Amino acid sequence: MIAPQLVRVLKVGLTLIVLVVAWEIACRAFQVPSYLVPAPSAIAAKLHEKRDLYLGHTWVTLYETVGGFALAVAAGVIAAALIVVVPPVRDIIMPLLLIAQLVPKVAIAPILLIWFGYGLLPKILIAFLVAFFPIVVNVASGLAAVERELLDLGHSLEATRWQIFWKFRMPTALPELFSGMKIAITLAVIGAVIGEFVGGNRGLGYLILIANQDLDTPLAFAALLILSVVGIVLYALIELAERLLIPWSASVNHYLEAERA
Repeated sequence: MIAPQLVRVLKVGLTLIVLVVAWEIACRAFQVPSYLVPAPSAIAAKLHEKRDLYLGHTWVTLYETVGGFALAVAAGVIAAALIVVVPPVRDIIMPLLLIAQLVPKVAIAPILLIWFGYGLLPKILIAFLVAFFPIVVNVASGLAAVERELLDLGHSLEATRWQIFWKFRMPTALPELFSGMKIAITLAVIGAVIGEFVGGNRGLGYLILIANQDLDTPLAFAALLILSVVGIVLYALIELAERLLIPWSASVNHYLEAERA
């Protein structure tokens, strides 16, 4: 299993190296101004020069992202449980969820800033709003997918509604929960940056805005690179947790089979 993983990493690494080298050569050959498209060497130099600045802003964005994501997971699981276990609630919650999902989060951000100020809370709430919907939809789908035979077994044992939920529904929904979490964590990064764009004074999104105002494109590209790395690392951590906690999941088995192929 190690060899296929190593091959995948080498393929991705070599592809990235080729793209970066081609980018560098193109910028130098065509003498592209750095304020339009900076060369990778210019971006690397900016990363080294401003490393302390980037580190501080990265921690802020990471805090907002993880905070919003954690709220989305907690609230999403509760909402999904109510939707599936308490049917009358479904008719109330689902229309509200759809309306909230359809409203552009960029339009909500200024209102949250008015209500909660320019601190971290509005950015966390925006990240939460963006990440909430996929958690609810995926978990509700998983909770509803439990086999009828298991439900009948629970009823025959005189299990309560919530005992059936924890013993039968929740284990069945775990693969869907992790699928929703992988979608939600990437959206949470976007939500945090949206909040920083609209009214932030810290974070990588704010740093990109300042860089654009100063035409410091290498600074903006470096911030984008860090954002990408943050998103990839968070996604990989959730995928690792999925493989460790639910190795019996069909999605995990499919992933392992693809690695062996």
